[in-house]
Amino acid sequence: MRCSRVLIVWLLLTGVGRADELSEAIAKITDVPAYKSARWGLLVVDATTGKTVYEREPDKLFTPASTTKLYTCATALAELGSDYRFRTPVYQHGTVKDGILTGDLILVASGDLTMGGRRGKDGKTLFADNDHTYGGGITPTALTDSDPTYALDQLAKQIRKNGITEVTGGIFVDDGLFPKAKSSGSGPELVTPIVINDNVVDVQVFAAKADGMPATVVVRPVTEWIQVDAKVTTGPAGGKANVSVAAISRNQIIVRGTIPAMSPTVTRISLVESPELFARALFIEALRNNGVKVRASLKEPGDHVPPTSQYDKLTKVAEYQSEPLADVIKVVLKVSHNLYASTLPIIVGLKHQNGTIQRGLEQQAKFLKSLGIDPATVSFAGGAGGANADAVTPRTTVQLIQAMAKHKSADVYFDALPVMGADGTLAGIVPKDSPVYGKCRAKTGTLSWTDVQNDRMLMRSKALAGELTTAKGTKLYFAMFLNDVPLAPGGTTNQQGKVLGKVAEAIHIHGP
Repeated sequence: MRCSRVLIVWLLLTGVGRADELSEAIAKITDVPAYKSARWGLLVVDATTGKTVYEREPDKLFTPASTTKLYTCATALAELGSDYRFRTPVYQHGTVKDGILTGDLILVASGDLTMGGRRGKDGKTLFADNDHTYGGGITPTALTDSDPTYALDQLAKQIRKNGITEVTGGIFVDDGLFPKAKSSGSGPELVTPIVINDNVVDVQVFAAKADGMPATVVVRPVTEWIQVDAKVTTGPAGGKANVSVAAISRNQIIVRGTIPAMSPTVTRISLVESPELFARALFIEALRNNGVKVRASLKEPGDHVPPTSQYDKLTKVAEYQSEPLADVIKVVLKVSHNLYASTLPIIVGLKHQNGTIQRGLEQQAKFLKSLGIDPATVSFAGGAGGANADAVTPRTTVQLIQAMAKHKSADVYFDALPVMGADGTLAGIVPKDSPVYGKCRAKTGTLSWTDVQNDRMLMRSKALAGELTTAKGTKLYFAMFLNDVPLAPGGTTNQQGKVLGKVAEAIHIHGP
């Protein structure tokens, strides 16, 4: 009996000791002068027992930034299912004789977020750690090895296979599935039912081998609809690239600047002003490339879409079926894709006969309530994390993670999270020799504004939430938020992300 009591006391003291060690390790990172005006919120719990391991202001509201997407994606998976697929049809409006369609082709946008544009050669949906939609920022971005017009090409092939060799009328894109809206994050701003190449034109600049020579400028997707006026010169090796891209009309782009000799490829983007016209032009080119003669002008859309209330009475000549929703969720969470995240609440709303962000968020509140989470403890005005009204608590975020661990889509949800140090928005946050490298899967969040008065950046939020395995093998769920940090000259949000990586490392080392 005496031995048992001694053992119990020893275990209790050991647990307290480890808790003190963890608190001290975290305090060394968080309680420093740089954060004297900032706010920290943290909650760490044991994944098995639910016991609190560490907490700091767990019930206060914090700006979540892109950890908002944890809520958005959880709701989409619950409402639509991980195997949900978009179906984008093309109808003929007229009659076909001897291969000639006397009439029109109408592509009806379905809200498909990728339209096959991230499909790799092996059929898998691809992502780059630094997504092209962030092109123009401090961090270099990359393109996936895929065809951004894949779905349009597949539709054109089906149309040709179904016997249509010429279209005498118009080519239309019906984008009336839901009203256009605005994204609540950076990158492409317009949320629409038709999305080709994330509704951006990629501009890649390749340096020449020698100083003074003209650089090569290439756009993607390649299309005659876009006119490019490019003048970029190659500068001395070792310098910094200075490349600007400006759209002067819906299909005219000016590219100017310099790029150092021997420099890696520089990627910039130009936002598409009229996604439906962009898609229409690319669809016409896809048809022509597949042997279908089109009389309609590439650049002049002509009349409006014919009356479409009777699609069920028209002949469907092609249909593209998307990859499963699980693939979209992976892109959203891995690279923090704002356009997709902003669209998902609308897609959820469509299931309930109202394709608006408001309806989708109302459904999200019901979903949270079904999980036993009080929706009044959080606030959202969009799906991406950049809305002014977005606010969450560490406790509610951990409760969501705990609930999703028991959901039928748990594997899809957690597999879509960035891996600490290895991929997505967590790539490079900790070095490969860090003990927490690969031991944590979590969603990041970043939000900053320009402090014009003081010529600096005000970081409104840096956040991280997900799961982590300690050095002792214990799985933990956590949420951490760092809000309202005035960045020193030369300071970056990426540096602050590495600070959160240090906190995760401390939890891994000193946690239970």
